Amino acid sequence: MAVKKISDSILYVGADDTTLDLFESQYPVPGGITYNSYVIKDRKIAVFDTVDERATDPWFDNLEEAFEGKAPDYLVLSHLEPDHSANIERFLMKYPDTVIVANAKAFAMLPQFVNTEIPQEKRLVVAENDTLELGEHTVKFMMAPMVHWPEVMVEYELSEKVLFSADGFGTFGALGDKLSVKELEGMPEAWADEARRYFINIVGKYGPSVQALLKKVSALEISKIAPLHGPVLEGELDFYIDKYMKWSSYQPEQEGVVIAYASLHGNTAKAAGKLAEDLRAGTAQPVEVFDLSRADMSQVVAKSFEYDKLVLAGVTYDGGLMPCMEDFLYHLKMKNFQNRKAAVIENGSWGPVAGKLMSDALAALKNVTVYENKVTIKTTVNEKNEAELSELAGWLLNKAE
Repeated sequence: MAVKKISDSILYVGADDTTLDLFESQYPVPGGITYNSYVIKDRKIAVFDTVDERATDPWFDNLEEAFEGKAPDYLVLSHLEPDHSANIERFLMKYPDTVIVANAKAFAMLPQFVNTEIPQEKRLVVAENDTLELGEHTVKFMMAPMVHWPEVMVEYELSEKVLFSADGFGTFGALGDKLSVKELEGMPEAWADEARRYFINIVGKYGPSVQALLKKVSALEISKIAPLHGPVLEGELDFYIDKYMKWSSYQPEQEGVVIAYASLHGNTAKAAGKLAEDLRAGTAQPVEVFDLSRADMSQVVAKSFEYDKLVLAGVTYDGGLMPCMEDFLYHLKMKNFQNRKAAVIENGSWGPVAGKLMSDALAALKNVTVYENKVTIKTTVNEKNEAELSELAGWLLNKAE
């Protein structure tokens, strides 16, 4: 991806990666990922973050094009995760007179990520509300600890009102020849699916920290949001901020049902399908069914946060749960799943315990209302189970209490 203009003075110099299969070695990225980096060109030149080592060559090519023979004055470090810090050392070797701009926590952590000793005269330590004058452009720094690492900060350029939001407002997916969210078809709604999956799985555990950052930026007039992954956001910014408010406060976005099942021989899958049929017959709300043995776990988790109702359908396996169901429950707990209605369907040919284990896992979550009458299946769904599933559908749709 070549250099692209955000404005006459603010340039995008990031790069796509369409060869990566798993982001953070766990999240499928069939559409690729971007490693975003930005340059402000004024009387002084500032670069905002480096990129993953997988994108080293195109990034340096973009920098050379952006600099037009000049040397950068500053390298701003918003976040030290390797997909954004991997080229700090190479950058300093090529541009040794650059001043590194970071907060105290970032400088304390920096030796974990680079082997080059940065002399004190090449360090600019910034704190909350400090500013950096580049000429006609002024950059203001705001600390964002635990969004989602402790050293994170964001930057706000005062004259053009651009928020450089670190991993905040990021999303999966490569950009190709696009840059702005306005250039991507189906936006902003289509942005939400991959942004939700990104947020819930990567940043979602740290909702209170995100809320603290949102409170800070709410006082700003923002024209564009420039994240470290995904497109630059502009226009309808209230849409994106509202999504972040809901995600970070763990509130459902809309009414709907996720049915997540783990089935050994297909009988529990049939129960999940029967419940889905009953629900779809009684509502226009979305009803999404996931086979936990095969589904992208990050997608199931994200969808569970999107809707206000969740059904777990699991089988007793070796006196416990199938590993895929255990993994799903682990992810829900780790990402602070809460404020939902939930129900349990269990299956066991003898000595069923799956229902208790799933119910106990839900009971450990905050403000999750669990249906009292779990459905217990003994191997195959019978007429009694079908009636119970219909009753469960009524409860989920508030047609029966």
